[in-house]
Amino acid sequence: MKTALVLFADGSEELEAVTIVNILRRGGVNVSFAGLSCGLLRGSRGMLLRPDMTLDSALEQDFDMIVLPGGQPGSDTLKADSRLIALLQKMSAQDKYISAICAAPAVLAEAGLLDGKRATSYPTCLDDYPKVSQQLSAVVEDGKLITSRGPGTAMDFALVLLERLMGSAKRLEVELGLVR
Repeated sequence: MKTALVLFADGSEELEAVTIVNILRRGGVNVSFAGLSCGLLRGSRGMLLRPDMTLDSALEQDFDMIVLPGGQPGSDTLKADSRLIALLQKMSAQDKYISAICAAPAVLAEAGLLDGKRATSYPTCLDDYPKVSQQLSAVVEDGKLITSRGPGTAMDFALVLLERLMGSAKRLEVELGLVR
């Protein structure tokens, strides 16, 4: 079974996180929804979410994909977490899927994973990273790096992630079930 780790911090964008977890689980991916800390976490719009596990617990497992939702100040909190930066670099070295949406592609850039790569993000979030080839598309793939623009692109992003893990037939099955 394919596995994905979706990380959440106080101030992360709940719409993105919930959409990603929902679509991947609909498609049969074993999703671990992890928080940087334990207990309830407050999203960028005030919604309280309870992750399945903490990042420390997740570090003891292997995943096929890692997904970072955006939102502020959640993305800045993710960017400042040395455990996460090390995990991203390790997964990159293992040629695993690494993905981020909205402000979170800056976390990938901070980890040095977007140097010379094509990526997209919420406007201005990658401006401090001149080595990134910024794109305006809703979803951008550069090898196994997948980025997306923001809350409005969360469904498309999640469906691309599902397709990469489970194939185009599974994506179509899930997409038809959404009456899209």
